Amino acid sequence: MAERNATSGQRLSPMGESLGNHEQTQHTRGTHTLLNVLGALVIAGTYLFTVLSAGGGAEDMTVSLPLVSGYAVGAILLLLGNLQRIPLSAVALIPFAVAFNIVLGQIVGFSGIPLYLDSIATILVGYLAGPAAGVLTGVVTNLAWGLTINPTTIPFAAGAAVIGVLAGIAGQHRLLERWWTALLAGFGTGIVAGFLGAPVAAFVFGGGQGVGTGSLVAVLQATGQSLLGAATLQSLLSDPLDKAIAFLLVWAVAKTIPQRVKNQLKTR
Repeated sequence: MAERNATSGQRLSPMGESLGNHEQTQHTRGTHTLLNVLGALVIAGTYLFTVLSAGGGAEDMTVSLPLVSGYAVGAILLLLGNLQRIPLSAVALIPFAVAFNIVLGQIVGFSGIPLYLDSIATILVGYLAGPAAGVLTGVVTNLAWGLTINPTTIPFAAGAAVIGVLAGIAGQHRLLERWWTALLAGFGTGIVAGFLGAPVAAFVFGGGQGVGTGSLVAVLQATGQSLLGAATLQSLLSDPLDKAIAFLLVWAVAKTIPQRVKNQLKTR
């Protein structure tokens, strides 16, 4: 039962209260774990299928449909596997986090900088409230962004979900408590996100997204790289730096958040 503030009478969600049943059975937890594993396997399998089908250097656009479909199924499985684990106290943060991601992502996308910075709020929510909240923030960001302003963001929802998961795991292991571990966690997250996003950029949209990233892909292609090779190199140049900066910013912001607020948002 939710507690009531003694001075204001406001009802507060107890630490760890989630959208699902308070007393999850072993069967339910097993189902959630299975959905998460299946989601990760579908995303990884889709990536491998796409790269192998493209033949390394082939610029074959026929792989775009199974790529988008596979990533979408993987993102949905991750979302279903985590939805009931989201703490109620974090739900109110997610719309603001989504709006922040979209606004900053739009600004950076048209700036000419070969970065994204559209996952800072996803990382913050994942750090504060766990992987489940990170997944929901990432997926909703890309869907809302795509349905309202920029449709090209929708196929990247699987990558956004993975970023949310990794941010939540980093938070659980206290990797965002120190600036240098935050940088390392961001760099590693960027490598994973870069590999996942490169095939989408190459085979769905024909290059990088945004003025800066698209220009970098074009430059790399001019050196003789295939479309997939150029998109992958661009992603591995941009994403690790982008996520390292984002994680470092989250570390700085987190230092200003009172511990009682962090405790209220943490999952059990």
